[in-house]
Amino acid sequence: MRGRFISFEGIEGVGKSTQLARCAAWLSEQGVEVMRTREPGGTPRAERLRSLLLERGDEPMPVPCELLLMFAARSTHLENLIRPAVARGAWVLCDRFTDATYAYQGGGRGLSQRDIDSLVAVVHPGFWPDLTVLLDAPVGTALTRARERNGPDGPDRFECERSEFFERVRETYLARASREPTRLYVVDASDTADAVELGIRTLIAPLLEASR
Repeated sequence: MRGRFISFEGIEGVGKSTQLARCAAWLSEQGVEVMRTREPGGTPRAERLRSLLLERGDEPMPVPCELLLMFAARSTHLENLIRPAVARGAWVLCDRFTDATYAYQGGGRGLSQRDIDSLVAVVHPGFWPDLTVLLDAPVGTALTRARERNGPDGPDRFECERSEFFERVRETYLARASREPTRLYVVDASDTADAVELGIRTLIAPLLEASR
């Protein structure tokens, strides 16, 4: 039986990693084979590309370069991890996917949707998550959380962006959710972690029942 592909989206500080881990533990308790992964990243090659994308350095990264690196990482991630896992029946939980590209490189950086669409048509035409959880919180709340969790290396290249950037990203996420309400569900991430977890379980439960 085919597995499931679920993505977790949202700006920095909304709790994606925490909720993804909680969801994975719950699904494992239900007897489901679960794979946790992230974008950019997920495979050795994609993780090396992630390092290039997140590192702060003296050489500016042109926006088209950023976009192409994102899709290069996504291509190897999809073909070498996500698709094979779903094909064998595993549930893949991914911290971000292409919705993030529309939000960050589109809404945040100002690239056109047409340019992003053209790369989607090359890398994963017709292949989208079965369900996408959009964790949403006010930008001020989310960025405060993100700053509190930063380790000794400090913020990465994206986390250094100004709040106006993240406002545009958030607006784009919410606009996508309004256009695709049967796939992309908004969960209030400003609530307690336990309440958010319960909301996510409610969304995923029908998929779990359908798989049995």
